[in-house]
Amino acid sequence: MEAVNFNRLAYFAGVVDTGSFTRAAERLGITKTVVSQQVAKLESELKTTLLLRTTRRVVPTEAGRLLHARCVMILREAEDAVGELTQANAEPSGTLRITAPSDYGTSMIAPLAAAFSQRFPACGVELVLSDARIDLVDHQIDVSIRVGWLQDSTLQARRIGTFRQLLVAAPAVARTLQAKAPEDLANDRFIANLALKEPLTWRFTQGDFERRTVRLRQALAMNATPAVLAATLAGGGLSVLPDFEAEPHIASGRLIHVLPTWNLPSGGIHTVYPAARFRPPKVTRFVAMLMEAQKQTSSKR
Repeated sequence: MEAVNFNRLAYFAGVVDTGSFTRAAERLGITKTVVSQQVAKLESELKTTLLLRTTRRVVPTEAGRLLHARCVMILREAEDAVGELTQANAEPSGTLRITAPSDYGTSMIAPLAAAFSQRFPACGVELVLSDARIDLVDHQIDVSIRVGWLQDSTLQARRIGTFRQLLVAAPAVARTLQAKAPEDLANDRFIANLALKEPLTWRFTQGDFERRTVRLRQALAMNATPAVLAATLAGGGLSVLPDFEAEPHIASGRLIHVLPTWNLPSGGIHTVYPAARFRPPKVTRFVAMLMEAQKQTSSKR
């Protein structure tokens, strides 16, 4: 078999798609003669008849149908690659609509949105903070940031980072604790986060084999992480907070990491998108900035 000129696949696919050399030539913006010559050369290179020509119509042979099925995929992949490159080189414009949970959105996404709008002044940003799941299509959301554990495996999602959960307390509260192990905390005051599925039941691990599940005593209950943080800083009791909320206050001494040798389950940070073949430049550029910021934050831990 001779070396095949793959450029001829587009001519062949055009004829099969339109059912006519004439219509294929019109679609491709060239003459019917060129289309006919290119398809004939492709058949010669493959040493196979691909099309059956009559005075009224053109139909693919069995070999032609098999090749056309592959051509469709090949040409679509090529179009996607060109589309991605074109969009990658384009400047973000329009309005970028983002949704994120209130805690991560406030601490990470809001400052990043400000930096993004300064870097790309032709693109505005709308940030919706909500701990509830927002329908991306109904609210015309370009990208949703979800922190925790994704329940719907059908979503177009990408994991961009992880976070740890830390048991913390204000210094005055931490000094009163006598706990040496997780089960010793059962009677201490705890601030429950009602946004969580199991706000009072926590599973601790230490090393490869130690496992403890503890149900804590609710002293206060709040449905948003920033409120839990504020109550913890005010001395309301123990709480479990994500590291991106707790660590700045641990570093400043306003919070104490309780039982630091015991670990709580880690979660993921995901970008979630509405169904689409391409992401516009405003989305790809923002997510790239977010991934870089998340990487820098993780490297400091």
